[in-house]
Amino acid sequence: MSIKSVESPAQQREHHPANRRGCVYVLQAHPAPAIIAIDPDSGEARTIFSVHGTPDGVQVDGPGNAIYWTNMGTFPPSGEVFSDPDGAIECCDLDGHNHEVLIDGGAIVTPKQMQLDASNGLIYWCDREGMAIFRCRTDGSALTPLLRTGRWPEDSDDVLRHCVGIALDVPNGYLYWTQKGPPDGGLGRIFRMGLDMPAGATPQNRNDVQLLLDNLPEPIDLEIDHERQQLYWTDRGKDADGGNTLNRADITATGLENPKVVAKDLKEGIGLALDLKQRRAFVADLSGAVRVVSMDGGTFTTIYRCAGLATGLAFRSTSS
Repeated sequence: MSIKSVESPAQQREHHPANRRGCVYVLQAHPAPAIIAIDPDSGEARTIFSVHGTPDGVQVDGPGNAIYWTNMGTFPPSGEVFSDPDGAIECCDLDGHNHEVLIDGGAIVTPKQMQLDASNGLIYWCDREGMAIFRCRTDGSALTPLLRTGRWPEDSDDVLRHCVGIALDVPNGYLYWTQKGPPDGGLGRIFRMGLDMPAGATPQNRNDVQLLLDNLPEPIDLEIDHERQQLYWTDRGKDADGGNTLNRADITATGLENPKVVAKDLKEGIGLALDLKQRRAFVADLSGAVRVVSMDGGTFTTIYRCAGLATGLAFRSTSS
């Protein structure tokens, strides 16, 4: 007769995908919205939290025992777009307990990629149909608009105003973001501005906004390799030249230089996360695949496939 061993709680924590050498957190947006933790080396996965609505951007604070995510709201019927201002910012513990809604009630419309400045206790995100960039404290207080490119709802149909991806360069005081433009339109752009509002400026009228790249197929999420000062982004464009790719450019004092395609053949790339220690990039796309590739270029390898659409990604090493 065989005897089945039973792991202690400590062993269970050690063997959990989120407690190994590193962990990728992916948002399954539709159907069955959820936060899933994946061991990127074995492919083992576990659902951390079942989400109501449509999650899109995610960040993880290991020392703070917290997962933060954006929720675009109720998933629209096929062929329609998000229209109701029911977006939210939410959080829970790393094990999925103690769920909280930090911001809701119509304050934001369709929040997209999120970034966390844990050292200063701040969350930043783009609001697509809300045509804005916001930040707040990690407890949901001090909601502050940093940029507005249009007025909700009057201008929300103008996709050239939609803000989507976001990245922070806290040491140098910059915030980067994408405005994706129409699908496959070749009108996508990447901008940057200061993290703080210039004196005398307003969210509608900032004098420090700098256009860095334009005429991109459909740029989405952003991440920064701070050591090498390089900006990475996914491009969702399906048919346009340069679409369905992971891209990189050098960050300079004057802007972005030497843009290049790192890897291609995504299926509408969305989420992006970097493992800087092992120099690998993780990408999620709307086929539901979570893929990995060297940050220096190569071919994508699929490490996990969600049951439906995959959106935001975050990576946490065991040291964070």
